[in-house]
Amino acid sequence: MREIVLDTETTGFEPGEGDRIVEIGAVELLGHVPTGRTYHQYINPQRSMPEEAFAVHGLGDEFLADKPVFKDIAQDFVDFVGDSKMVIHNAAFDMKFLNAELGWLNRPLLPMDQAIDTLAIARRRFPGSPASLDALCRRFGIDNSSRTLHGALLDSEILAEVYLELIGGRQPDFALSAQSQSTTNSSSEEEWRPGARPTTLASRLTEDEAAAHAAFVDELGDGAVWKRFS
Repeated sequence: MREIVLDTETTGFEPGEGDRIVEIGAVELLGHVPTGRTYHQYINPQRSMPEEAFAVHGLGDEFLADKPVFKDIAQDFVDFVGDSKMVIHNAAFDMKFLNAELGWLNRPLLPMDQAIDTLAIARRRFPGSPASLDALCRRFGIDNSSRTLHGALLDSEILAEVYLELIGGRQPDFALSAQSQSTTNSSSEEEWRPGARPTTLASRLTEDEAAAHAAFVDELGDGAVWKRFS
């Protein structure tokens, strides 16, 4: 099963008021395991960056000036996502922006049921508790110390870890994968066996216990199994 963990950065909160996407980051999962394949793109929003948004992600007008506009990266983005489920924290927000950008280009929109909302999952699992990405990192012991500013690719990588915890543990099928790998390796490599101890462990039997055991074995007669090893 292929899933895409995705995050965006924008100039604000409402595409209907002229806000645009300025960054997309995404991480590919196969069977809940990161493949190492990612998608990352900065985008020229063709408008100035509000100070409030710049304070969140640090992407300014000068930095974005030479980046491609959305129409130039739309096909690559759509091809990367394909028909895979998209794992998004607060999916309604990102989907609103992605579909606004696609709609302005008269391209097909992404169905809402293609998105998995980790914010909704977290609120169901931990009702009444903080459900921000940072709060979930603290809950699951995930290191987000490098997250000094919001960044789409970094946030999607962190979200991938959070998502795997939310659905039952990081890499929930890892044990099966490891078992399969072990089986494969054992067919081509000599199976490992422990070697003998260089020094024999000292007996932990007391003299009284040893005497009681010897008396018990004598009562069993000459055919006692224990006598074969004495």
